[in-house]
Amino acid sequence: MAEPEPEARHQAHTFTLPDQSGAVPTSAEVRAKHRIAVLEEELEMIKQDRGTKQRKTTFYVAQGRVIRRMVVLYTNLEDLIAENDRRYEEQESTREQDCLQYGYILLVQVFPWLHEGLAELDIDDCEDMRKKLKRGADVACGDDTSTLKDLVAAWLNKDFHPSQLLRSDDKQSRGFLHDVCGNFLCPAEWDWGNNHVKVGICERTSDYIVFENSWPLFLDEGYKINGDNLEQGLFMSKILVQAFKAVFTSPSSAKEADRDGNGADVLENNRRTRRQLNQVKVKTCVASIINMRKVTPRSLAYVICQVRFALSSVSSWRTVDGDFDYEVFWNNVVDFFEDVPGPVAQHRVTKLLEWWTRKIFGKTIRKALEDATFDSD
Repeated sequence: MAEPEPEARHQAHTFTLPDQSGAVPTSAEVRAKHRIAVLEEELEMIKQDRGTKQRKTTFYVAQGRVIRRMVVLYTNLEDLIAENDRRYEEQESTREQDCLQYGYILLVQVFPWLHEGLAELDIDDCEDMRKKLKRGADVACGDDTSTLKDLVAAWLNKDFHPSQLLRSDDKQSRGFLHDVCGNFLCPAEWDWGNNHVKVGICERTSDYIVFENSWPLFLDEGYKINGDNLEQGLFMSKILVQAFKAVFTSPSSAKEADRDGNGADVLENNRRTRRQLNQVKVKTCVASIINMRKVTPRSLAYVICQVRFALSSVSSWRTVDGDFDYEVFWNNVVDFFEDVPGPVAQHRVTKLLEWWTRKIFGKTIRKALEDATFDSD
């Protein structure tokens, strides 16, 4: 078949003038194709937007898991942010405000992107971000509470062989109703073995009300105190080391609580595991995920509150348990480390935190960690 002449081809594609509506005539089929193309493009944009929002949600929730563990247990993010803003206008501050500001500084150390993000995001996006961070913080706290409820029962049953074994699914039989738990919760300066003391605590007589301003016995090394030096062995108990490892390294690593930290380089072991498995997804410890390189006062205070709750008979997490206020208790632990009265006390606190870092992360990395709590590699 002969090709059409150039003039014929030109005539076949002659532009058709618009009709009275001003529209260039097209077939219904072509118009339908155009509409479908537009709808598909809009659908793709919706999917991309939804994917972006989902990724942001996942990111913020995952990041928020650090907050209760490392920064503040009860304080709202809004209060930390407000305190940082206040300092631009007011110079004087109270101890409570200084604690809030230090919390904000820790927050932006943990989340380097947060400070600029708060300035760049609009009000609605900021609120959305804070809600998702809080969700992650609450979920992590709940996970740790559930984990330690089971583990603390197992540890006490193994170490003390109580006549009334602790059950992981039963909290009501714990607290001062249980002899081992009661001994651990008893203020260290009181003798739980004295029946008069025990009855007074259980019946909450005026002389034996357990407040948050006394250190419970479970904080002390060997679960006993030196009457001549009440700080000796304080915050050095086995159950605290076990709990810290369970939360920040892994429940299985809690078995190494009696060791002095030699060779227990948890972070390096996690890096080696990731290199060996390469593309295979593996569950790494919390300390590696959040780039934690030292045991800090607030991470320790968090674990102490979690252990205290696991020993208690209260079934759900709350701020006040009878006469005991967990928020004040957390602040007391933090103040012990952060609000020291002088250089001698500061030296003791520094040595204690070095001991903790060695127990949790091992001696092999301590030198490289002395000046940095967080690392970005």
